[in-house]
Amino acid sequence: MKTLFLGCALLAAAGGACAQTSFPPGGMPEGYKLVWADEFEKDGLPDPAKWDYDTEFNERGWFNNEKQYYTKARLENARVAGGKLIISARKEELRSMVDWGGQKYSSARLLTRGKASWTYGFIEVRAKLPCAIGSWPAIWMLGTKGKWPEDGEIDIMEHVGKEPNVVLGSIYTGAYNWPKNTPITTKTPVPDVCGSFHNYQLTWTPEAVVIGVDGRNFQQLRNAKDGDYQKWPYDSPQYLLLNLAVGGDLGGPVDGNSFPWTFEIDYVRVYQR
Repeated sequence: MKTLFLGCALLAAAGGACAQTSFPPGGMPEGYKLVWADEFEKDGLPDPAKWDYDTEFNERGWFNNEKQYYTKARLENARVAGGKLIISARKEELRSMVDWGGQKYSSARLLTRGKASWTYGFIEVRAKLPCAIGSWPAIWMLGTKGKWPEDGEIDIMEHVGKEPNVVLGSIYTGAYNWPKNTPITTKTPVPDVCGSFHNYQLTWTPEAVVIGVDGRNFQQLRNAKDGDYQKWPYDSPQYLLLNLAVGGDLGGPVDGNSFPWTFEIDYVRVYQR
């Protein structure tokens, strides 16, 4: 979730890749069928058969100078209600937690690691985002092999409250990443991104990784098929993450009077050929 911005000319001069301006048609490709989904139909905690919680860096502090403490199986931060998953960030100090690292905010980071992962497919997450200053929700994927950035990262959606109605799509590999200053990342406008639900989409094939929203593709990395894993790690499984970060390098200053924040997910669906 570390994001910098570079133009295509600069990337080309550095020997990097660039998201092409000609995209395949948006929306789900033909011939795909549903293979995994969560429609969030049962109120309470998220389904433990599908979701786990990432709390690994609570005590040491999270990446990118983020300010939150991520809880595990706590309704105040992650609950299913009314057919939606609601991830909430709150202004509170959870001093009683054994791994509390001094954070002034709580939130949740859900992931399918160890429960579900995929190689190729069409992934769609329908969500409504918070727009408070300092908010940083994300829908993204990481390689199951566990080495970053070599095993790849796909940011299907990132948004920061200081820049409403714009989302980010980013693709990271061993060759294209921060701190090498060559991540493949693009902004795109999404009107009313916080006032209504939108469909955040990934089309992933052996030929390309393509990111879109509401049936409109705006970011991609094509496979050069030269066998260079540093440029294309995307023939191996990835798992899905949903989280709401607070502040940090991208989120920026936090409006402490704006809590609680809510990141609402209507459904998560994975299709494959």
